[in-house]
Amino acid sequence: MPHSFGYRAATRTLFKKKFKTKGRCHSTTYLRTLKRGDYVDIKVDSSQHKGMPFKYYHGRTGVVFNVTQRAIGVGVNKLVNGRIINKKIHVRMEHVHPSTCRDEILRRRKENEAHKAAVRSGKAEKKSLKRQPVQPKAGYFYTLTATPETIQPIPYVDLV
Repeated sequence: MPHSFGYRAATRTLFKKKFKTKGRCHSTTYLRTLKRGDYVDIKVDSSQHKGMPFKYYHGRTGVVFNVTQRAIGVGVNKLVNGRIINKKIHVRMEHVHPSTCRDEILRRRKENEAHKAAVRSGKAEKKSLKRQPVQPKAGYFYTLTATPETIQPIPYVDLV
């Protein structure tokens, strides 16, 4: 438990860099293109102190609402006393990564639109495009290949 409650208290492991990633970040970090509406993950790079978000936002996903020369404005939902508040913070590029949270949704939507087009053209059968939970295995009858061997229990013997 921490004894000081400063701005960066209890961040020893939270802001720790991965093995063999010591030092400044790569130049590709600055060359990333982010637009308004993009989903981004906030991941603090402890080698860059400027534009570092508060520790609460580390690991959170938000939506870009503003792009400036060196920073990105990100809207993040925060639970405060039972209500969700949309907090808007500005974070430097080093602490922001494009999120992969929407990749599955976009892939599924593309497949569904392709299937709908195939159904309209008559090349495919109509089916439900909704996601289904994993169903239990189908039942079947087991057929014996050999006669089963009956095993009798060994009578209990008290050796004491």
